[in-house]
Amino acid sequence: MPPSTRYRAETLHASLGDGFFDLVEPARFPKHLLRHRNQRWAERVGLDTLTDDEWIAHFGRFEPLPGGFAQPLALRYHGHQFHMYNPDIGDGRGFLFAQLRDAVDGRLLDLGTKGSGRTPWSRQGDGKLTLKGGVREILATEMLEALGVDTSKSFSLIETGEPLYRGDEPSPTRSAVLVRLSHSHIRIGTFQRLAHFDDTQALGRLIDYCVAHYFPELADEPAESRAGAFLERVVARVARLGARYMAAGFVHGVLNSDNINITGESFDYGPWRFAPRYDPQFTAAYFDESGLYAFGRQPGALGWNLTRLAETILPHVGLQRAEQALGSYQSVIQREFQLALLDRFGLLPAQDQAGDAALAKALLEFLGKTQASFEQTFFDWRGGLASRERAAASPQAAAYDAPEFVGLREALAAHETAPSANLDHPYFRRPVPCTMLIEEVESIWAQIAERDDWRALGDKIAQIASMREAYAPAPAGG
Repeated sequence: MPPSTRYRAETLHASLGDGFFDLVEPARFPKHLLRHRNQRWAERVGLDTLTDDEWIAHFGRFEPLPGGFAQPLALRYHGHQFHMYNPDIGDGRGFLFAQLRDAVDGRLLDLGTKGSGRTPWSRQGDGKLTLKGGVREILATEMLEALGVDTSKSFSLIETGEPLYRGDEPSPTRSAVLVRLSHSHIRIGTFQRLAHFDDTQALGRLIDYCVAHYFPELADEPAESRAGAFLERVVARVARLGARYMAAGFVHGVLNSDNINITGESFDYGPWRFAPRYDPQFTAAYFDESGLYAFGRQPGALGWNLTRLAETILPHVGLQRAEQALGSYQSVIQREFQLALLDRFGLLPAQDQAGDAALAKALLEFLGKTQASFEQTFFDWRGGLASRERAAASPQAAAYDAPEFVGLREALAAHETAPSANLDHPYFRRPVPCTMLIEEVESIWAQIAERDDWRALGDKIAQIASMREAYAPAPAGG
């Protein structure tokens, strides 16, 4: 069955030229067991009409989609990894498989892979993905999307029937190939690679490409100011991402410059975690011994990466414009954090921003002093004081009777309930919210690993879907 009439293929990335990518062959797998099919997003890009066999043909054997790339593209980039510059990286276990349009808003989208085999950038790796890694990415992206974070979507997961050996998992472990749907795979590291080779002309071409396809509102900017306007947009998008991470209690774990794309969309999930309580020192990666990417240091890490981007395009932007763009980051992320908290609480902005800032300050003080549950607090006070009775029945109701809650109560009282609070949704009749703590993730995986029981994963995805409908987060990206 062909794709639906909503399907619109593109091959725009190829127009950048072969210096930006390598043509590669996908791995051949001994088995193809379809484990996850994101039908909701498949419908949005016109691929919902594919049969399961056709789905596996495209996303397990990587037969080209109609009108798409004839051969996958392994993208070239460099990057700072834990602040150490690495010129020897690129798409080592993935590739850009296809580009297509979002049928709702017309955005250019990528279908990229993880675990699809070796490329020229694999170094000593096998180019493969563990099934556990694929399951974890599904859980991360589903949860983040529901919480209003602009994230890649886990589009497909197919188990591939190979034993993999990994030092951080009991080996051998099962293998899989993941396909993710993203707004862009152009990273800060893409720019860093061109700057490393002092290829100013290619940098200018890449800026023009990004403006044309990701920031078309800048198309009418004069040529001499277009790069500066581009940098300002990227700063704003990445600031929003950092703010939404913080409001979601999420720790990405590996905020290297090759993991930050120019559209400010979160992607590439490895050692991620959600913080159970407010703890700025909470880290996700066991190998992050210095806490470089700890929860509370994520805004600074993103700002550091933006500075690296500005350095690469400085000849096109100019020092003064670059400093202005980077100088706006702190105020933008603070405001975006306030707006993200309002979305989470289901509240309208105050008449002046000072009231929103007071809410943010009071919340962090309450969470820090009481160590109340991060997610339970947002859940209990969805709609502000309109949820007093619900909060009184909460498992942590005692924390709301404590003196430490007075400031937060006053800040909540200064905000009106938003029409989008959706307090009548069945989700808010639960005693506790849907969460995604590491113990839950490990429990879901254990049932798959020990008994090949996928019911817990399906149940969790269904719970997240209910939460997503209840929160109806403000559209991210754009």
